[in-house]
Amino acid sequence: MKTNRIILNETSYFGVGTRNIIPEEVKKRNFHKAFIVTDNDLVKFGVVKQVTDVLDAASIPYSVFPEVKQNPTVTNVKAGVTAYAASGADFMIAIGGGSPTDTAKAIGIITNNPEFSDVVSLEGVANTRNKSVPVIALPTTAGTAAEVTINYVITDEEHVKKMVCVDPNDIPVLAIIDAELMSSMPKSLTAATGMDALTHAIEGYITKGAWEMSDMFELKAIEMIARHLPNAVENGKNLEARNGMATAQYIAGMGFSNVGLGAVHGMAHPLGAFYNIPHGVANALLLPYVMEYNMPAALEKYRHIAEAMGCDTANMNTEEAAQAAVNAVKALSLKIGIPQKLNEIGVKEEDLLQLAESAFADVCTPGNPRDVTIDDLFALYKKAYK
Repeated sequence: MKTNRIILNETSYFGVGTRNIIPEEVKKRNFHKAFIVTDNDLVKFGVVKQVTDVLDAASIPYSVFPEVKQNPTVTNVKAGVTAYAASGADFMIAIGGGSPTDTAKAIGIITNNPEFSDVVSLEGVANTRNKSVPVIALPTTAGTAAEVTINYVITDEEHVKKMVCVDPNDIPVLAIIDAELMSSMPKSLTAATGMDALTHAIEGYITKGAWEMSDMFELKAIEMIARHLPNAVENGKNLEARNGMATAQYIAGMGFSNVGLGAVHGMAHPLGAFYNIPHGVANALLLPYVMEYNMPAALEKYRHIAEAMGCDTANMNTEEAAQAAVNAVKALSLKIGIPQKLNEIGVKEEDLLQLAESAFADVCTPGNPRDVTIDDLFALYKKAYK
């Protein structure tokens, strides 16, 4: 009998305005100075100020590291480690999507485990001995669930690859899911990150490591995303939809962080490394193609996915219900404006074989419910190309 597990962060708060709980938590944990990890756009558009205003009002000192890239790199992380050491801070606040939180995780792990200072040695499951510097994570997108997962992704520029790092020592001590911080997301980012969350939920539901408790999380996440994502894309100020997506992506993260993902993520990571394509866009585009490939390995679960997406499968046989799941994902993707072909987003056909080789080596790919070869992955990339 296999051993299952569930690892979560210590505490999470949900709801509009929950960022105001930060001073209480800082005092409770005897923290003194914050090192804020974020990106320049979030500073520019005043999102970071919504958090620093809370810190200022409580006289909590902080320094800001706003240099995080869309796909954070080894160089990016090393700069953050140096800046943290010089800051005099004793905890971090990550403000942003998955990139700032992933960067904060890497900074925190290396700071307390300096033998991994080359960053690249963290790829896969690193044998770190010490917990990360404490991280308080405030997501500004509803997609990655980095605030509740034991994973982070860093781009190795030298080898042109995304490194998936898996480490229970990196999980944030506190997650604050304040949908108000997400209200300024543009439609395209809302759509892409929302489909990233749907990919997490679907892959987490059908992955080889899935079990009853993770299934519970993932099905609920699928249902909530199908209900709330179109409204969040259509009207970013709709706080009910924003809050629904914020909660749904977190629920999906609780599941996949503990059971793994599959070939969609395995194929999406090289697209980010090669072309700097946003992770959510890559996942969203690839998801229906990989779902079709995986259908024979998860027919009954696909019926449940279709039903969670709002399809009536009562009069469908197993194969029809499974196809309904794929069709529902395609329809949602089209409705919210996701690109449908790789050639639309700058991918070069001559790179597809190299992408397939990189995807085959990705740590997520072995979790796919249907085994894949490099040839299978190449065929999927070709199918998605044009």
